[in-house]
Amino acid sequence: MIGKFSIVVSLLYLFLLASCVNTNKAVYFVNQPDTTVQSSNLAPQSVIQSNDLLSISVSSLSAQANTVFNSPNILGTSSVASSGSITQSTGYLVDAEGFIKFPFLGKIKASGVSESQFEDNITQILLSKKLVLEPVVNVRRLNFKITVLGEVAHPTVITVPNGKISLLEAIGLAGDLTIFARRDNVLLVREEGGGKLTRRINLNSNELFNSPYYYLKSNDVVYIQPNKAKVATTTRTQQLLPIIFSGLSFVAIVIDRLNR
Repeated sequence: MIGKFSIVVSLLYLFLLASCVNTNKAVYFVNQPDTTVQSSNLAPQSVIQSNDLLSISVSSLSAQANTVFNSPNILGTSSVASSGSITQSTGYLVDAEGFIKFPFLGKIKASGVSESQFEDNITQILLSKKLVLEPVVNVRRLNFKITVLGEVAHPTVITVPNGKISLLEAIGLAGDLTIFARRDNVLLVREEGGGKLTRRINLNSNELFNSPYYYLKSNDVVYIQPNKAKVATTTRTQQLLPIIFSGLSFVAIVIDRLNR
């Protein structure tokens, strides 16, 4: 009877041994020592593009003028939040030619410059036309968003209100990587120069913090690839279960025959 029990235990041990995973592949910064990293990269200053939705506020000594200039030309643009709900945004939509329609100023070129540069442009136009005194212009992009897909807890689209977000922040907002995620082969897809740029990023590399892709840009897509354990789990489950059940049935038959 002890021999029969040993057979069953041995089969279970081999099955569990085959499913073991190296824990080093499930943690971040494996090769990062205790040190001070002198980061030379800065958050990229992205430029305004067509189809961007801008929030533009003008403050001056005239409350009446402020009201006129702070009336957006888009009233209620729908967008899907990370929770799946529909939200409404208001602002100035940059058209296909890169212009917005601003009260009293007409069409103003917005694409191709940063938000701070566009603030200066509007300020100079207001001053040159003597429409307001000492204007303070504030421009913010309302549709600065990052998409995180793949092996994360909550695949989502992240709206970035301040225009600055790192790769690690985006992963954190998506609920962190799952145990099945590859940390050495994160794919970044970026719209650049009228095309799609793709880069592979290793979260275990010492060069991560100095990477030009550590900070993300608007409309970036981050895809987390599954590791071999996840692929094996999904592809082998249906294959292994019949084999396991057949093996257990065979063991049961052998034990039954030996008992006779």
